[in-house]
Amino acid sequence: MTALTLRVTRPVSDLKRSRELYRLGLGLEVVGAFEDHQGFNGVMLGKAGVPWHLEFTQCTSHPVTPSPTPEDLLVLYLPERDMWQQTCQQMILAGFKTVDSFNPYWQQQGQTFQDYDGYRTVLQCQQWPQI
Repeated sequence: MTALTLRVTRPVSDLKRSRELYRLGLGLEVVGAFEDHQGFNGVMLGKAGVPWHLEFTQCTSHPVTPSPTPEDLLVLYLPERDMWQQTCQQMILAGFKTVDSFNPYWQQQGQTFQDYDGYRTVLQCQQWPQI
């Protein structure tokens, strides 16, 4: 079976600002970008060897207003406490706001961050269970 690759796509209000926020906060790299592709501009952020990436887009002809809810979460598991603490600090320095999680489960071993458009990212200090 071929491994799957995951792309999470979000419309944003400011493409450059979102790119830098997530690049600095999560230590991601630009793995792709496009301009004026059928009315869309976008950037993809990821890391080498990781089978997922984030894509942020802006529609130039019909702008889409970001409309996340408190439960639209991107959850990343960082089981090593030192790495988790360092990444939480990077998120704050990059410009994310720390917020209380709508679901109290995420407060037990994690921290929830919110970007300029209201999207939330949870950094969970826990190992994802092997299936």
